[in-house]
Amino acid sequence: MDLKAQAAAAALEYIQNGMAIGLGTGSTTSYFVDLLGEKLKQGELKDICGVPTSEKTASRARALKIPLVSLDDVSELDVVVDGADEVDPQLNLIKGLGRALLREKIVESHTSRFIVVVDESKLVPKLGKKGPLPVEIIPYAAKAHVRWLNTLGCRAELWLEADGTPATTDNGNYLAKCWFEDGIEDAYQLAEKLAWRAGIVEHGLFLGMASLVIVAGQAGIQKLEAKR
Repeated sequence: MDLKAQAAAAALEYIQNGMAIGLGTGSTTSYFVDLLGEKLKQGELKDICGVPTSEKTASRARALKIPLVSLDDVSELDVVVDGADEVDPQLNLIKGLGRALLREKIVESHTSRFIVVVDESKLVPKLGKKGPLPVEIIPYAAKAHVRWLNTLGCRAELWLEADGTPATTDNGNYLAKCWFEDGIEDAYQLAEKLAWRAGIVEHGLFLGMASLVIVAGQAGIQKLEAKR
């Protein structure tokens, strides 16, 4: 079984009848959605409802006949299952290269149990070591926002499609990618700067949010619990 599928399967152990579940976005989470749909079809789980973090996930869940509700309809989610682009030793994350970081962060803020499913390639000693940090920006003055991002010690650029048009989110916003040559020195300080800047809608730093990280590797499944 693919490592991503193994991590997704391990997350199913935490799902019980009657739960409201946040459904993340990305390749690993798609395995989880597929497996959840199969469990419901077989009658092994029942009375489940899901809150998707993207239109792509919503479409996949509907095809599998997973009942969906809005976040407006539930006071709190029992659990959210999602992937990550990077995971550091403190279980801080970079997320959003699946283009859904704002909705993911909203949904994952409405649960006390956020389960992250990854393969071992996502583990890093410091965030920003492997790939870019995605940042969601408003379309108005997009180049000015990217210019400001370049003052933060990174190389930032507008995320473009193959045809040269700006990549957009389900919210109609643009995305920027920020590369940090030696990783992000202080993720909390960077998150604060981004949060205060007008025109920056959201960023892909998910700090202190993960409850459990399930890591699938060649040696098997590893479960990393947050120390909070």
